[in-house]
Amino acid sequence: MGVCSGVSKSTLPVEWRSPIWASWRAAAADLRFSRSYFRGIGRRVNEPTMTARLDSCFQRLASDRRAALVTYVMAGDPDAETSSAILAALPGAGADIVELGVPFSDPMADGPAIQAASRRALDANQTLRATLGMASRFRARDPDTPLILMGYYNPIYVYGVETFLADAKEAGVDGLIVVDCPPEEDDEVCLPARRAGLAFIRLVAPTTDESRLPVALANTAGFVYFVSITGVTGSAAPDAKLVSEAVTRLRGHTPLPVVVGFGVKNADAAAAIAESADGVVVGSSLVEAIRLSLNGKAATHSTVGAVTRLVETIAQGLRAVPK
Repeated sequence: MGVCSGVSKSTLPVEWRSPIWASWRAAAADLRFSRSYFRGIGRRVNEPTMTARLDSCFQRLASDRRAALVTYVMAGDPDAETSSAILAALPGAGADIVELGVPFSDPMADGPAIQAASRRALDANQTLRATLGMASRFRARDPDTPLILMGYYNPIYVYGVETFLADAKEAGVDGLIVVDCPPEEDDEVCLPARRAGLAFIRLVAPTTDESRLPVALANTAGFVYFVSITGVTGSAAPDAKLVSEAVTRLRGHTPLPVVVGFGVKNADAAAAIAESADGVVVGSSLVEAIRLSLNGKAATHSTVGAVTRLVETIAQGLRAVPK
């Protein structure tokens, strides 16, 4: 069993542990809207359709000259039925890409809101198998919206990596974000995921330096997820100027879209990030909207609407920012 099946803070890449921000360097010209930008994004010869839905989404958004709204919710929060209803409603509310969190008991990259959501889901008996079933039902209703599973390696290891990848592909999942699998452990799930036809989306930290970037980006597909803060999800607000500099720097290393998350909580913050990024992830504020709608731990008639209204507001803010 590899390192990422039981990661401690000391085993993570140094950029995740260092409190010091790396200095930002100027990068190559903006590639967002060039025709060549989309040729072969994240693909290899033996992976012809791995990122088809993601590629199509970013192509459409580039044509519309706006950034993607990527929404994150936790599978099974606060219960399977309500969570499925929220998931189904996200694209209609304005989500371009959906990230579905996989509940885990030790979500070390997540802040209090998503930690609490994971606990609610686990208390409601949400499993990885049930999450894949939720993904499958979503895909049956929505053939176009890209769907990403985001979580940690342990549930995948217990499920069985090859079985999980086959089931995820069958369910219509487009890609994976596995927070605690660094590039040194790509043999564990990243490379098998690519062979199975799933994009493996890497998180890049603000402190990732020039020597580390090629390693982090080597097997990344679909898009690059830039972590806008040095901390856990929802713990601080990103600095739009620093994010813009970081996005420019990343574009000098990859033709992939750069999507920014961790700390984007409202329409104004999303709009500010969208001026430079190809996409913006909003998660903690959506999860918190669920919590605030509950009666104890139980969903109410307002739970789904609390999420969709917030997504609609943030989507309107992004659409007001021309690229």
